[in-house]
Amino acid sequence: MRDIAHDKNDRSIVTAIIAMGHSMDIEVIAEGIETEEQLNFLIAQGCDHFQGYYFSRPVPVAEIELLLKKNALKKGKLRLIQ
Repeated sequence: MRDIAHDKNDRSIVTAIIAMGHSMDIEVIAEGIETEEQLNFLIAQGCDHFQGYYFSRPVPVAEIELLLKKNALKKGKLRLIQ
């Protein structure tokens, strides 16, 4: 994930994986998102869901609901899986 902003081969691999998942009717989750540039690339490729430090550091289960309600949704950085 780290080099998709700068490496054409990495972008091609990620694009192929997303397309393969979708061709099998599988929603694709990208892990390790650290920058807005990575996120924008994945959105443009049709990736379905995202996680990584761009959104939040790892937090204990007890804190996640509070984090989602107070911070992430206000910033508009999250697309919730329903």
